[in-house]
Amino acid sequence: MKNIDTIDAVQEMLSAEGYVCDRALGVVVFLSLTLGRPLFLEGEAGVGKTEIAKALAAGLGRRLIRLQCYEGLDASSAVYEWNFPAQMVAIRTAEAGGGADRRALTPELFSDDYLIERPLLQALRPDENGAPVLLIDELDRTDAPFEAFLLEALSDFQVTIPELGTIRAPEPPIVILTSNRTREVHDALKRRCLYHWVDYPDVAREMAILAARAPEAAEALSREVVAFVQQLRTEDLFKKPGVAETIDWAKCLLALDVTTLSPEVIGDTLGAVLKYQDDIAKLQGSEAARILDQARASLAPA
Repeated sequence: MKNIDTIDAVQEMLSAEGYVCDRALGVVVFLSLTLGRPLFLEGEAGVGKTEIAKALAAGLGRRLIRLQCYEGLDASSAVYEWNFPAQMVAIRTAEAGGGADRRALTPELFSDDYLIERPLLQALRPDENGAPVLLIDELDRTDAPFEAFLLEALSDFQVTIPELGTIRAPEPPIVILTSNRTREVHDALKRRCLYHWVDYPDVAREMAILAARAPEAAEALSREVVAFVQQLRTEDLFKKPGVAETIDWAKCLLALDVTTLSPEVIGDTLGAVLKYQDDIAKLQGSEAARILDQARASLAPA
């Protein structure tokens, strides 16, 4: 691993990868790396939880392995599957050759040649660049049985394949788990992890993020965009815009050669910052102008 022996070094590494990391996040990432503990990140969608794992993998020069969670995800889908079509071809070929002995074929059919490795198994394999970063994304989309399985897997960093035996990681992966908190994740799993709530950034940090991710945007436009989005988050919306939407919106405005916000421009581009029609409908007409006036007032010197 690169010489990441201080919290400042963590922040500098993430910053070099375009991720603006505050002190609190830098501390918990540093402790996760130092102690070898999984890191559990909760927060609203779009605040940068997934990006932390991506930036960490890039900064450390490690492979990023992502397990995207969904309802109904089970252990076999997350760990391994056997390549059934290829196994059937091998059986048919042996039968056609007249030498099909199923007992003799079994060791060959259930070997690494026919094993399809899914993310959790991939993360346990040795890697010449060091243990990978395993991102278990949106864990809250899964159900209790998968959580129970994951609890065991993260405790010992090993899995058992009946036909091959137990496979243990020679070096535990760097594990990042994320949740949008659509439901509560079980306490037993959280206890195995270091925890951090990733909140919406303040004005200064969001400006820094925009400067890192959309550096071509003029400072005046960036200030208006950030102030408007910050004001939007105080409104009664079904889904408040995250940092991802701030970046997307700024890039859309740049593509349209916009240099300053206006109610008309906001109305034309709301689909980049709000993702629900009910929210967009609330900002039509005078509402966009009202929020823009409030945003500009917040920019005025005291």
